[in-house]
Amino acid sequence: MLREYLPVLLQIIVAMLFAASALLVSVLVGASGKRTRAKDTAYECGMIPQGEAQPRFSVKFYLVAMLFILFDLEIVFMYPWAVVYKDAIKQSSLIFWSMLSFISILMVGYIYALKKGALEFRK
Repeated sequence: MLREYLPVLLQIIVAMLFAASALLVSVLVGASGKRTRAKDTAYECGMIPQGEAQPRFSVKFYLVAMLFILFDLEIVFMYPWAVVYKDAIKQSSLIFWSMLSFISILMVGYIYALKKGALEFRK
């Protein structure tokens, strides 16, 4: 049984050796010296940086992204259903009603998101 795990163990050892060697090479080859305030500032084409480095995003951006992923995954579940439904349409209506209930639950979530104003971008 241990022979079956030997390739996995070998891969883990190689990965750890690679990571350690990459860190060692970066320490040895990397620039050394005293850190100063000028060295720690971000390079902005020779101009003195002003303001924050990263702009702040509204929470609405993340909310819309999560809703997109949620409703986009619904399609991932519909493709296999469509293939099975095409072959089993004469056998049972259970497949149809299960997908209809799945879509109705998602529609309730979509209507809830619309009522809460999750997709409105007005300030």
